[in-house]
Formats: sequence, structure tokens, C-alpha cells
Amino acid sequence: DEVILADPGYPANRQFVRAMGGVPKSVPVDASSAYQLAPDHLERAWGERTAAALVATPSNPTGTLISTERLAAMVEIARAKEGTLIVDEIYHGLVYEGDPTTVLALADDVFVINSFSKYFNMTGWRLGWMVVPESYITSIDRLSQNLYLAAPTTAQYAGLAAFEPETLAILDGRVKEFKARRDYLLPELRRLGFDIPVTPQGAFYIYAGCAKHTGDSFVFVRDLLERAGVAIAPGNDFGSNQSEKYVRFAYTNSIERLKEGVRRIARFLRAR
Repeated sequence: DEVILADPGYPANRQFVRAMGGVPKSVPVDASSAYQLAPDHLERAWGERTAAALVATPSNPTGTLISTERLAAMVEIARAKEGTLIVDEIYHGLVYEGDPTTVLALADDVFVINSFSKYFNMTGWRLGWMVVPESYITSIDRLSQNLYLAAPTTAQYAGLAAFEPETLAILDGRVKEFKARRDYLLPELRRLGFDIPVTPQGAFYIYAGCAKHTGDSFVFVRDLLERAGVAIAPGNDFGSNQSEKYVRFAYTNSIERLKEGVRRIARFLRAR
């Protein structure tokens, strides 16, 4: 069975599909759809062997959202095709503008993947959850028992602590800090010649065109690391759709560190 995925997209998703015996069907997306799958993509790409489409909102590497209207239309398309819509909402709490509606507000015949890793800042705890249609609960339960049995007890208690009011207050402050970092970095990167036609509304990534500086983003990223000590990701980490023309920035450090990174990138570009 095929699973439709956006290109660019989170690279492990393709491997997850293959690991389950499926075939990833990558669909090129661009700025016109905010680097996201849109309803017309699903209509064109859905074939006889297609079982599902997997989308992420906000997404890695682009930080963009799928609007409620588009998400609702995609639910209807998957339903009409007698297939499944899988929605990765792992970055759901990290949204700065736009509509952060969960797909569960629109339908109950969808699969939702979520995690404590991003909004709750618990990456190393390996704790997450799924919401699935009722008819799939038994099958998913059997699968999970054979894959990992259960999350560690300590991780589960940590997850409960994440819902305490004082913890949520800290996390809300963290969202504001991420927005401040994004708002600093966006104009600086544009000033340096990176093309960012779509403002990321969530997560902590900026997917930027680098064609003004290089025709090979992998070489560009390698040289930037070796010569300037700045680590960013090349576009080919996330697919093959014009990947040589894109890089991903992650604003997961303090504004002070981001400012130093911008200074180093500027020196690196001047020296080329």
C-alpha cells in the first residue's frame, strides 16, 4: 500500500512506511501551498494502491500550518477514497500565528500522532500518544505490545507532571521565547540573502532558499560548519524536491547565540 507524503518532509516518515511494508509516495510541494500537502495534491496523487496520506501541522522542516479549511477538505477526500488521513501534531502546541485546530475537532475517523517531545520539552523521555478510530484500537494495542509494550513508568509520571499549572506556565513562556527567536531570525536571514517566501507559523524551523549563495546546499552546509562553526541542515535531509536549493535553520538556542550565528554566517558569506 502507498502512503502519500509531502516533499520536503520529516525524513523518518518515509522509513516508517517502509518498515511497515508500505510504499512512500512523495509529492513535491512548494511555497504556493506553504510547503504543505493541499487537497488538490491528494486528488491528483491518490491511486488504486494508496491507503493513506500523512501530513504534519506544523511541519518539520518548514514550520508551516495546514488551514482548518484545507484539513477538513483532506479529511473528506481520504474518506471518499476509503482511505485514511494520518496527522502528525507533534508540534501542535508551538504555534505563533494562524489556526492551530486539531483535526480531531473535524473528524473522528482519523489517526493523530502526538508527543511530549516538542511542546512539553521532553524529547529524551520518549513519551507520546496516538488517537485512532475506535475500530482500530485492538489492532494498535496488539502492535504496541510487540513493539515496545509500554512507556517507562518514570516517563509516564514525568508526563503527568507536565500538566501541572506551574509547568504549563513555564511552557507557555517558552512558546513566547520561540516566537521572539523566530521574529529575530527571519529578517536577519532575509537580509543575508536567504529566500523565505512563507513565514513559518509554528515549530522552531525556518526552511530557506539558498540559491543566491550556492547550487549545492549539502556542500554549503558542510562548509558553513567547518569554516564558521554554524550547524544547519541541508535540504536533501528532507527529500529530493529541489533540495539542493534549500537549507533548514532551527532556532532552538538563545537569541544571543542566534545573533552570534548570524554574525558568523555573514562573515562566511563575505569570504566566499
